[in-house]
Amino acid sequence: MATSAFVQLSGALIEAMGQRMDAVKPIEEGVVLRTEDRFLYAFLEDPARVSLETIRRLFDDGGVAPVHVVVLTPGHLPLAISAEVVRRSGTLVEGPRFAELGRQLGLGALLGDSPRAAPREARRLLPSAQQLDEVMRRARTWLDWGVPALSLRFYRQGAAMKPGFLPARVGIAQSLLALRLVDEADRQFDEILAVRPEDVEARLGKAAVLGARSQPQKEVEMYRSLLQEDEARTEVRAHLVAALVELGDWPSARVELEAMLTRTPEEPQLRFLHAVALQRTGQPALGEEEREEARRLGLTFEREAALCRHLGLPAPAAPAAVPSISPPPTGSAAATPRRLRAPASPTPTAARRPATRSRTPPGRRSHPSRRAPNRKRK
Repeated sequence: MATSAFVQLSGALIEAMGQRMDAVKPIEEGVVLRTEDRFLYAFLEDPARVSLETIRRLFDDGGVAPVHVVVLTPGHLPLAISAEVVRRSGTLVEGPRFAELGRQLGLGALLGDSPRAAPREARRLLPSAQQLDEVMRRARTWLDWGVPALSLRFYRQGAAMKPGFLPARVGIAQSLLALRLVDEADRQFDEILAVRPEDVEARLGKAAVLGARSQPQKEVEMYRSLLQEDEARTEVRAHLVAALVELGDWPSARVELEAMLTRTPEEPQLRFLHAVALQRTGQPALGEEEREEARRLGLTFEREAALCRHLGLPAPAAPAAVPSISPPPTGSAAATPRRLRAPASPTPTAARRPATRSRTPPGRRSHPSRRAPNRKRK
């Protein structure tokens, strides 16, 4: 059974997220909590004691399938078990992210952290406004990190704190869509548009719903309609590029990418996608040059490999390790189109992005030392 300290931490996390518990059940590996909206949170204390059978029981708990299963553990599950969670469309929060969640909610003491001194900065917002701002920041962070089950919790908490707050309602809909709860997301977007018909985020969401319902052509038409209203909307064009890529329409994607690059020519991820578009439209040599330029501008090997996996491209060759005094150049964190985001890393990054190892920039190779042949002295 789980230790009393871990059970206390689990309950405190759920309470801090503003959850209403419907049922609590201790299990051999930890504790399971079901909320009123049929989300199931499984807190597993020791990953070494978790088996595939444990995960299967969570998804078929009592024959009443939950809407979504969230597995949280302070350690790391074995690869086969974590893959089973993902395969069943569950959410996994483990290791550093589990600790980060506790610290965000002010539960560092239960994690064993030393007490921190309160900041001395003067408060410019009312306490209620500060609290809402902090909740929304957490929600955006978890959505960016690719954990919509947790972003949904915080967006709903924000909506409860300030009823009718549109950014929270939009975030709820986006999180539901990311969880593949398409019908619920669609209803949320409709309610937002009934109040504010011109809301761009909600209109983007309605387009994404069409894509989720296997209507990509209608999705593309909606994005183009939004661009006709305002061609300067970069976020709309990014969604359009993502939809065109998934549709396999690389000639159209190339046009949109080149339009985006006129505004941000030094964006490495856009340069990489442009390279792929060039290769797919019959210009492989130019595509290879553009790919090298993306690397020069700071596209990391890890990011390139993740994009290749998403696009079904061969993995790039691993760069040769070269000892150096100064670290390799890195580029700025870029906004990747909605469905071109790489899988979330196990540790928080830019808010959501990973800690990377020092590597030689892709495309640069070390040169072996050349030794002169030994000659016998006379």
